[in-house]
Amino acid sequence: MEKLLKPLLFLSLVVFAFTAYVVYEAAYRLSNTPSELSAQDAANKAISYINEQVLSGGTSASLIDVTEESGLYKIHIMIGQNGYNSFVSKDGNLLFEQGIYMEGSNTGGGGSTTTEVPKSDRPDVKIFVMSYCPYSLQAEKMMLPVYDLLKDKADIGIYFVDYAMHGKQELDENLRQYCMQTENPSEYFDYLSCFINGGDSDSCLSEAGIDLAKLNSCVAVTDATYNVTGQYNDQSTWLHGDPVFDVQKDLNELYGVTGSPTIIINGKKVNISPTSRSPENFKQIICNAFNSSPAECSQTLSNEVP
Repeated sequence: MEKLLKPLLFLSLVVFAFTAYVVYEAAYRLSNTPSELSAQDAANKAISYINEQVLSGGTSASLIDVTEESGLYKIHIMIGQNGYNSFVSKDGNLLFEQGIYMEGSNTGGGGSTTTEVPKSDRPDVKIFVMSYCPYSLQAEKMMLPVYDLLKDKADIGIYFVDYAMHGKQELDENLRQYCMQTENPSEYFDYLSCFINGGDSDSCLSEAGIDLAKLNSCVAVTDATYNVTGQYNDQSTWLHGDPVFDVQKDLNELYGVTGSPTIIINGKKVNISPTSRSPENFKQIICNAFNSSPAECSQTLSNEVP
């Protein structure tokens, strides 16, 4: 009997020791797992970090709102006059300056150059933008010299993505620029050339000689027709936590527009990485879309990337 009890006692001790170890490990891991902060606390922590460690020179960030998305907290912040979206881990320890939606949304921050597009006698070039998006502003700076060169040979235009990532000011500016193309098409590119280099809409309107009465009337009608301000005020209509801009939603759906900028040439999406967005490169891409390229294509534009 004693010989039988000894192995059983030993086995019991082993089981007890193993059980105690498992309980200890679980307790240790639980005690060392980062605690989850509330959305507001995580957002406040991120704002404090940005203001204390990132910004300087009197500029400060302020919180617009915070939502939960894809297991993270998405924060809408204002820095100066510009709005931004960033992400914070739920424990408040990691700040992501920018998120990339791998299924759908693309903010234009990457990608290679795709230049194979269908040819036509008069290429149709559509650039979908958000008026305050830095990547869109870069694309517009790339585009303007090409527009000046090829405007009589190709149809080159600015269109708008169906959501806005830079707050109410972007919706307002989108409306202004949309209406300028309707009411003041000959002056629009003069205005755009001014706006992308300074962002002062009022002075650019004056400099370009825009008819303010016609512009304001168009903005009011377009806003009412597409319920732009109404949808801004109703956050249940927002896309990915951003207000929608449905004025050219049909074209966004037709061409599969998912981010800013999106470049469409002869109906095909063309990806041009930010490091390749020089006027000369863009000119060559458009010139390759002609059945027979015009003499203007022999002119060399700047290879400098804005």
